Amino acid sequence: MDWCHYRFRTVWDLTASPDAVFAVLERAEEYPRWWPQVREATRVDDRTGTFRFRSLLPYELVVTVGETRRDAAAGVLEAAMTGDMDGWARWTVRPHGTGTRAVYEQEVEVRKALVRRFAVPGRPVFIANHALMMRAGRRGLAAALAV
Repeated sequence: MDWCHYRFRTVWDLTASPDAVFAVLERAEEYPRWWPQVREATRVDDRTGTFRFRSLLPYELVVTVGETRRDAAAGVLEAAMTGDMDGWARWTVRPHGTGTRAVYEQEVEVRKALVRRFAVPGRPVFIANHALMMRAGRRGLAAALAV
């Protein structure tokens, strides 16, 4: 097992329409407005940006994110990531009941030296840290959509 390799899947059920959810998720440079752990998002060009993340643990991850797919009709946003994490992430937005189900999938290899150094003993803590970040993101997105 590669202790620095992570695969995540998170499901957010939201009361807003799929179009409204997709519209907010596709504006990644605005994530810091509603997602507390996305500390900074800077657009480089129409398809690329740099992001700085920090959750509960005392370290930051900085990545360059390049859009690989944006398909509003299919409800899919995909991106490749390089930097402190290398890999990919994908949002899939679908109708669910009277609202929306947004599924976030991510597969990454952590490159940040500090996280790699503590890969084996820290893995459960890193996974819990990610879960806390995702929980806060869901709450923030729900609040942003309610405005």
